Amino acid sequence: MNLERPTDDAEDQPYEPAFFASKYGLPPQLAKTMIEANGGGRRACDAAAATYLRYVALRRRRGG
Repeated sequence: MNLERPTDDAEDQPYEPAFFASKYGLPPQLAKTMIEANGGGRRACDAAAATYLRYVALRRRRGG
């Protein structure tokens, strides 16, 4: 039984770094690193970007 998602799932196709950076307001190198670290799938990259942005917001609120 194959538990992997089908490759034609549009929501899990790899991001282009420039688009991903633009979508989340990330520096291009950070976007590229996130894509590489998360395997390129959109779900994983979206989750990583959301987590990163929450972390940045929390640090700003705490003055760090």
